[in-house]
Amino acid sequence: MSATIDTATQTAEAEESFAGPRVSFLARHESTIVGTASVIAFLFFWEYAVHAKWVNALFTSSPLRIIVAGADMVKEGTIWQDLATSGLEFGLGYGMAVAIGVPLGILMGWYKRLNSVLEPFVNALYATPRIALLPLIVIWFGIDLGSKVAIVFLSTVFPILVNTMVGIRTIDRDFVKVARSFGASDRQLFLTVALPSSVPFLLTGLRLGLGHALIGIVVGEMYGATSGIGYMMAVAGSTFQTDRVMVGIIIIAASGMIMTHMLKLIEQRFEKWRVDSRG
Repeated sequence: MSATIDTATQTAEAEESFAGPRVSFLARHESTIVGTASVIAFLFFWEYAVHAKWVNALFTSSPLRIIVAGADMVKEGTIWQDLATSGLEFGLGYGMAVAIGVPLGILMGWYKRLNSVLEPFVNALYATPRIALLPLIVIWFGIDLGSKVAIVFLSTVFPILVNTMVGIRTIDRDFVKVARSFGASDRQLFLTVALPSSVPFLLTGLRLGLGHALIGIVVGEMYGATSGIGYMMAVAGSTFQTDRVMVGIIIIAASGMIMTHMLKLIEQRFEKWRVDSRG
């Protein structure tokens, strides 16, 4: 009987040593817990600093004032039109940037002659601050939806294009040689080797383009618009409504964080797939 118990104990210890030490909940979520705690502490300090008159609420607002302002905007119903306008501009501009930037980046990375033709134009436009093009964009498209979509598109397409192109160029040549040795056609090589290898770079470009797209929305609507989050922030700022300006900032920041996190999750899945396929 004792021999059976000892054997079971040894088996359990062996399984535990094979599986590795158990990680506690706090250890697994340490970064999330610490980050959340630091944000909460900052908000409490911010609110206390305003109440203690250390800072002027006219210039910095406070967490409670921002919450009240956001609730008022929801009750008024004005925020929904602004959200719809900015969301439409983002969706159209970002979608067009992905639809054009990804295929063009793949082609420029795959065909050297095409890259030689287009690279000077891409480099020139990529290096030009998009805000410098705002007067021309407004002249061409007016202050309606078209100009905002154009600004978001120009702000987003080049990070996506360049990262996709780099991903195609950095394909492991051994993969290409193996595919060629098995008689793979250009189409098969492109679909089975080039595209999968460039996915991490493509997703990185999408993440970078996301931030540029949000900046383009705010800048474009501040420059000339009749609705949108950027327009709301510009109007509120001109009338010293700091609370409403902060509401707009929080909306833009939260949207960017959520969409970036979604892209990071997709990127992690593809990274695991790459590791598994290599193993």
